[in-house]
Amino acid sequence: MSIDLITVGRVSMDLFARDIGAEFHDISAFETGVGGSPVNIAIGTSRLGLKSLAFTAVGADEVGRYIRHYLRKEGVITDYIAQKPERRTGMALVGVQPPDRFPLLFYRENPADIHLSIDEAQNLPLAQARALSLSGTALSRGGAQDVTLYLAEQGRRRRLKTFIDLDLRSDQWSNPLAFGLRIRRILPLCDVIIGTEEEFYAALSPTPEAVMAGEKTADAQDLRNLLLDCCRQSKAVLILKRGDRGVTVFQGARETDVPGYPVPIVNTVGAGDGFASGLIYGWSRGWDWERAARFANACGAIVVTRHGCARALPRLNEVEEFIKERKEGGG
Repeated sequence: MSIDLITVGRVSMDLFARDIGAEFHDISAFETGVGGSPVNIAIGTSRLGLKSLAFTAVGADEVGRYIRHYLRKEGVITDYIAQKPERRTGMALVGVQPPDRFPLLFYRENPADIHLSIDEAQNLPLAQARALSLSGTALSRGGAQDVTLYLAEQGRRRRLKTFIDLDLRSDQWSNPLAFGLRIRRILPLCDVIIGTEEEFYAALSPTPEAVMAGEKTADAQDLRNLLLDCCRQSKAVLILKRGDRGVTVFQGARETDVPGYPVPIVNTVGAGDGFASGLIYGWSRGWDWERAARFANACGAIVVTRHGCARALPRLNEVEEFIKERKEGGG
């Protein structure tokens, strides 16, 4: 069996507010779904036509069964999802107040997915895989830290293409400095690093506390210097996400701006996972990074026009039609 992608890390049962625009205290109903950046990327790449495997853990209960069933319906390989009888699956609640307010509450005090083990990782069919997709959040605590580092090393040894989404969730870290300290250990083992301006600054700066706390934004020139230095040291391709401004691709000393697609915003949660899915798909097709990033921008743009997260991830024909319409319209 050939596997295009193995995703590693966080999973949750997501509850999205059905009352679009309502203040959180006025929400009357939620819609169920599956979330967590790594699992969303497994779903997103599967919808685009890749064979994707999700490596994570759930509780041995109805929520865990719901998640495995949901993923199987999406064509994701679930054979390596561990069950942890003594743990619960994480949960996230999301309010939807477009265009820029999407309150997100995590219930991840001791979720099943942080208890993945190296023994479980050793059973993965790495010899049949082409790529790995890792997540920064998995380095925050638990056995998932060791699993992520182990798989990054295995990816390098086996010459798998290793992607990492920095996936910064500040409330998952004991200290603002811990994120960068752990992320910097793994970056030399990764081929493609994906993140926002704030995430890269938190990962690469020795003093990211104020940015992580939302008290200030990253200085543009400081960030650029950090990114160029990271490129020189890690030899990785860096994908800097800039929201509606598109992305900048850093390869060595070369910087390429790739424009985004302006669209009306319904919900931004999940857009980054749609982007990562599109980028990995473009790589799998042998495209250059500029073309892959443009396709990824289209995937992210489609997601923000829809309600939900995993449910909003586009299929290949939808992305192709979206791009075609904008080419014809001069967009």
